[in-house]
Amino acid sequence: MTTPAPKADVDREMRPAGDNRRKILEATMKRFQYQGNALIEVLHKAQELYGFLSPELLSEIAQRLHLPPSRVYGVATFYHFFSLAPQGRHSCTVCLGTACYVRGAAILLRELETLSGIKAGHTSPDGQLSLLTARCLGACGIAPAVVLDGEVIGHADRSDLTTRIRSLLGREE
Repeated sequence: MTTPAPKADVDREMRPAGDNRRKILEATMKRFQYQGNALIEVLHKAQELYGFLSPELLSEIAQRLHLPPSRVYGVATFYHFFSLAPQGRHSCTVCLGTACYVRGAAILLRELETLSGIKAGHTSPDGQLSLLTARCLGACGIAPAVVLDGEVIGHADRSDLTTRIRSLLGREE
């Protein structure tokens, strides 16, 4: 009978050589002295490092910060910024706040869903595009607002937005 490898060795085997993300995350938690009130900062760092918050990562954070997993999961799902699934190479976030909604954001969103073939909150099967929504981007003066790969687009219109998305996805017409 063989004994299982210690967890640290298993983690090392699963990471590519030179992957220091766990060390960086650990240093972040240490800087906050493993206090539970640093949860949001730790989750931000984890998402920055890994791109999304996997169930395993959330569990590890809960353990290291001595918090119930339900609390860590609750915080990760409450805030819009956090993602529990891998995101696409490109992201498009449509604001559905009141100002944007009354200025046609819902129509923009439907157009983007049709163009991309995915519903809001999902990533295309090829991993190229994540289509997201936000309750409010705080850009009401330029409604409807869309964030495309980090760039805020104010007074977004269907024609310009579909052209940009087609270009990103290599579907120019």
